[in-house]
Amino acid sequence: MTRVAAVQMVSTPDVGHNLATARRLVGEAAALGATLVTLPEYWPIMGMSDTDKVRQAEPEGAGPIQDCMRLLAREHGIWLIGGTLPLVSNESGKVLNTTLVYDPQGESIGRYDKIHLFGFNKGTESYDEARTIVPGEAVSSFEAPFGRVGLSVCYDLRFPELYRAMGECALIVVPAAFTHTTGSAHWEVLLRARAIENQCYVLASAQGGTHANGRRTFGHSMLIDPWGEVKTVLREGEGVVSGELDPAFLASVRESLPALRHRKM
Repeated sequence: MTRVAAVQMVSTPDVGHNLATARRLVGEAAALGATLVTLPEYWPIMGMSDTDKVRQAEPEGAGPIQDCMRLLAREHGIWLIGGTLPLVSNESGKVLNTTLVYDPQGESIGRYDKIHLFGFNKGTESYDEARTIVPGEAVSSFEAPFGRVGLSVCYDLRFPELYRAMGECALIVVPAAFTHTTGSAHWEVLLRARAIENQCYVLASAQGGTHANGRRTFGHSMLIDPWGEVKTVLREGEGVVSGELDPAFLASVRESLPALRHRKM
């Protein structure tokens, strides 16, 4: 059995404040016995405007946000999936929205640049990540002691072909900042669908509350098992959800309903 945890935050425009919150909550997750912890999307900064994150962008391998994650992984001896942070891109005025993975020694061992960029326009609510983010191009996963972990971010959740391209995973992680509007309609059902169709655990780490910029995120960080059952959930506000991955249960689901072996395409 492996204990994993998802950190839920209500990030602010103040990077230093968010770093301190992440340190505290990751410490809480480690104290619960989690050996793998994931942070939410945009955890280091939820700015007053979309361009605020561009000014905080770091080159890969250097900067206070990456230093914080590296030290947290090493200090607690955990696998840390760093939600997303803004990394410098090759396009002026734009960043990469990137997940970095650290092993228990604090070494960076995985990277995923968010491929699908969120766009939404309904009434007074409008978002267009493509204005300030360059999309990634490569599907990514890494090998943990309990099996393969597939990396995805937020809006990726709506594109099941991405998850098929990962191959068979023991765990899929979904750092996110779903809006309250779309989250209340689709968040849980999409997460459960990804768990059911890929017959694996899904760990979702969300932003969850009303931010200084007025944006309201849905929260509901959760762990879902390979049968599609929600094992634990945190609805709103900052905190930690934690639960166990049971390899025997995962194997039993795949044996009793061998859908992955029945695939034709």
